[in-house]
Amino acid sequence: METTLKEMRDAAPLSGVDSKTTVGGGVEDVYGEDSATEEQSMTPWTVSVASGYSLLRDPHHNKGLAFSEKERDSHYLRGLLPPVVVNQDLQVKKLMNCIRNYQVPLQKYMAMMDYQEHNERLYYKLLIENVEELLPIVYTPTVGEACQKYGSILGRPQGLFISLKEKGKVLEVLKNWPEKKIQVIVVTDGERILGLGDLGCQGMGIPVGKLSLYTALGGIRPSACLPVTIDVGTNNEDLLNDEFYIGLRQRRATGQEYAELLHEFMSAVKQNYGEKVLIQFEDFANHNAFDLLAKYGATHLVFNDDIQGTASVVLAGVMAALKLVGGTLADQKFLFLGAGEAGTGIAELIALEISKQTETPVEETRKNIFLVDSKGLIVKSRMESLQNFKKPWAHEHEPIRELVDAVKAIKPTVLIGSSGVGRTFTKEVVETMASLNEKPVIFALSNPTSQSECTAKEAYTWSKGRAIYASGSPFDPIVYNGKTYAPGQANNAYIFPGFGLGLIISGAIRVHDDMLLAASEALAAEVTQENFDKGLIFPPFTNIRKISAHIAARVAAKAYELGLATRLPQPQDLVAYAESCMYSPNYRNYR
Repeated sequence: METTLKEMRDAAPLSGVDSKTTVGGGVEDVYGEDSATEEQSMTPWTVSVASGYSLLRDPHHNKGLAFSEKERDSHYLRGLLPPVVVNQDLQVKKLMNCIRNYQVPLQKYMAMMDYQEHNERLYYKLLIENVEELLPIVYTPTVGEACQKYGSILGRPQGLFISLKEKGKVLEVLKNWPEKKIQVIVVTDGERILGLGDLGCQGMGIPVGKLSLYTALGGIRPSACLPVTIDVGTNNEDLLNDEFYIGLRQRRATGQEYAELLHEFMSAVKQNYGEKVLIQFEDFANHNAFDLLAKYGATHLVFNDDIQGTASVVLAGVMAALKLVGGTLADQKFLFLGAGEAGTGIAELIALEISKQTETPVEETRKNIFLVDSKGLIVKSRMESLQNFKKPWAHEHEPIRELVDAVKAIKPTVLIGSSGVGRTFTKEVVETMASLNEKPVIFALSNPTSQSECTAKEAYTWSKGRAIYASGSPFDPIVYNGKTYAPGQANNAYIFPGFGLGLIISGAIRVHDDMLLAASEALAAEVTQENFDKGLIFPPFTNIRKISAHIAARVAAKAYELGLATRLPQPQDLVAYAESCMYSPNYRNYR
């Protein structure tokens, strides 16, 4: 190997320096590092050999102290590690002890990112085996704080940053990414991160976090995942004035300039990775989210988690809740606080499911679903001023300004919050719901925890323990009148990893609404009687990989049924096939 390197270096001397300069002590400076000055250029030589020192710094192959005696000999690791050999299970135990010693969630997040950068398989084994404990750390709610402080805590950058500087060169940028077989891209422009607003380039924490869950919960191999941030600037004055901000220091590009960059990106992705790569839009502002989904839904395999993923998981929760409430989906009356991506997306999927169950036109099934936005109830008299995505929900009704008055007038059985505004389900609102229903269904979905429309404690206390409650961010179990209530979490992580896996194993080329309905039905079917006995309307995350496999199977089956699958012939047992395709984080033996 040394001869080969010498030949390479002799054939291509370093630019601006003598490639064989002798420095003090007679050491040959083949890289020119000691003789180069700031004015002189040098070539940044790198040699990738999976052995020795470089192996310990390769997160894809590093095993740390788990390298066997034989591996240490054959891969030149002797002396580079302490003499002890430990197994992966003991490494997991040690790291969990370290994580639990941190008191601040952001410190735990940073520790997890550090593990991911140093030992990929150990990171995923840690996450898979402790998913309920670590999910709030790598995802909601801690990831929101991480995005706010991303410029200060950023270590080794993850994913691709495509800014306006790269306009006209996006395909070249994609080719800079080392992995060539990409199956899932999660992309954001950072304009509407959780309930935190415009975080610009620092929104990268969201695609990174989502793709960790694609791997841990859905079994998509890490090398097939690509996080992307499209940086068109930010309107966040605090970030523009922050010396540690990592993005473009300009106000957001809009209109044609924005559309051209997004179109170049979408075209380049298809050209570079083919039409079966899943592109998940994440945390785009309403005005762009709906447009992008409508524009590219017919030409690309695209999915918006805020619109479609949230809708699918909430529909599953409502369907499961009916086992406790009684009646059918068509018997319910729905009231939403919030008419953005999440609210209208959930409303439409519920209307589609009722339409499917009752064979009634969706225009009819929408009539029992009411939405309240910042100006009050969405009604026909407001039609001219409404954004297009709100217009299907403008019903014949007198205008109502306040939520509590809307609850009293409409008498909903299900109240769903997706407003992004905390504490909007007041005591009066919850008590009114409880006075109208024996078991009021109340979903406070806004993230992070501080933005939740009401807490689990408030919902159970104000409803005297009768509410069937779910939130977007996790809440601890609540004790009320001597009884323990386990609040559900309508977490998109129940749906999107299995949904994506289903698209991939079937080779789907488009997303269809019926696939989302299939995912909801599959998730609702995973809630056991034991879960219902505890008041749970979502299954525990401890079994999430099995759940994801069942969701994937139902989604794949629907893709085959609709003629959208390209991986032929269809496997006989789709659940078993989904499980067989899942990434395993267990260490491999090296020759």
